[in-house]
Amino acid sequence: MLSLLLPIPANNTLIPLRPNSSRSRRTGAESHPFSPLPSRKLQGQVETTTLVKVALRENVREEGRGGNSIAGEAPEGEPLPEDVREDMMPKHVAVIMDGNARWAKLRRLPTSAGHEAGSRSLRELVELCSHWGIRVLTVFAFSYDNWIRPKVEVDFLMTLFEREIKSQLQNFMREGIKISVIGDSSKLPESLQKLISDAEETTKNNSRLQLIVAVSYSGKYDIVQACKSIASKVKDGVIQLEDVGEGLIEQELETNCTEFPYPDLLIRTSGEQRVSNFLLWQLAYTEFFFVQALWPDFGKAEFVEALKSFQQRQRRYGSRH
Repeated sequence: MLSLLLPIPANNTLIPLRPNSSRSRRTGAESHPFSPLPSRKLQGQVETTTLVKVALRENVREEGRGGNSIAGEAPEGEPLPEDVREDMMPKHVAVIMDGNARWAKLRRLPTSAGHEAGSRSLRELVELCSHWGIRVLTVFAFSYDNWIRPKVEVDFLMTLFEREIKSQLQNFMREGIKISVIGDSSKLPESLQKLISDAEETTKNNSRLQLIVAVSYSGKYDIVQACKSIASKVKDGVIQLEDVGEGLIEQELETNCTEFPYPDLLIRTSGEQRVSNFLLWQLAYTEFFFVQALWPDFGKAEFVEALKSFQQRQRRYGSRH
């Protein structure tokens, strides 16, 4: 990573946007051939959870973890580390949470155990972002391309999403966290769709941190649906062809739900170095940070390392300094 000297501009928005939360969700029927998968409550969840707790207890005893706490157990009101500058914090952090299955395989646990452990890492990261002044956290929870995974895994993930929203909703209200979900919601189980809608409505006035969860999301389709919407408006005479530009496209993307649609920092875990169809338009000027740790092992120490790397960089946006 380059270590440069100048501070990072605070302005996240390259072109002013007018968030449009009233726009209906896309249907996705035209983008992929995979049919919706129903939600099914799996057996053995209690046993899996017990295995995860044991694995987590063993994990924190391993050397080289930099003193991390178990994911999800960050102390209340955790102060910003001394070597991280408050005035240079990213406004929007995006995370590709990768490595849950490998984490479980290394411990000879079922894949579901890795997803359980990963949910604890997400809880801790949400808490840290909330305490450290980050305004938006966007996480890639489930790609549209993931629908081809084994049905038992997909069903478990849908159940896990529902459980996490239900268990964290009161905490979101207490901590002032607003939740937004982007992606093709039409493919989700109806119970999860309703839960998402209710959670978004309940937390819509919270302003401390906006948690954007990308579920059944495709960066390519996000751009395609934006183009179709604009083409339809041109056809109907609502706008003229000459009006079409970057700003108009950005207003049609699903990240129009936030004041800060462009991630300043993208973190990907597990050593992979690609964006995997995530926020393709929005990442144009984003700083990337790749870490070897698998997602369930990602904690405070790794997040601090990413923030310190970000604060050492110089963002030029195409200019020279």
